[in-house]
Amino acid sequence: MKMTNYRLQTEIENLTPLSQKDWFKNYVIEVLESDKPYHVKTDYIGLSFQELQNKIDYLSSDIKELQALKKSLSQAKLLAQEVTASILSTYGIDRLDGTSISSITITPQKTKLKETFKVTNAEALIKLGFYTVVVDEQSVRDAMLTVEGMDDIDEFVEIGVISEEVPAKIKVNARRSSSNNQATELLNLVDSQEAA
Repeated sequence: MKMTNYRLQTEIENLTPLSQKDWFKNYVIEVLESDKPYHVKTDYIGLSFQELQNKIDYLSSDIKELQALKKSLSQAKLLAQEVTASILSTYGIDRLDGTSISSITITPQKTKLKETFKVTNAEALIKLGFYTVVVDEQSVRDAMLTVEGMDDIDEFVEIGVISEEVPAKIKVNARRSSSNNQATELLNLVDSQEAA
């Protein structure tokens, strides 16, 4: 997968809540105040965010694949250990000494006890007092949406509103066509001029 690292993208990647945001702000201002055409500035900023999102998506995919591989390898290792122990036991070997590895020993077979719990007569247990009553909050919320439900329930619930400040952020709207190659070439030209 081809990934382009724009300078703005690198600046974004290094940005943390504790880092110097002023440096990043100044760089964005520098991009906006440059003498490049506005569409080049827009493409540069937008493609920087898109490439960062591409990297995030790529890593997310890799993480899923690595987790599946880890699970598969762990199962294979466990199975191989069991098969090897079985073969060594067949030959009457309970320990092998090595030079790089101190030794290989066979752990004895064990029986693990695990407690299980299954209710066979729920009604009898309920009659004996072993139950709990829990308010169905989703049903209460649904009933509050009707006038009749609101009248019945209103005195028993408290409705509050929590205000959370969500700062403004940009959204990159990609073109629907595949003519982004021209913009990418333009940005490569801008990057090569900056590097020079």
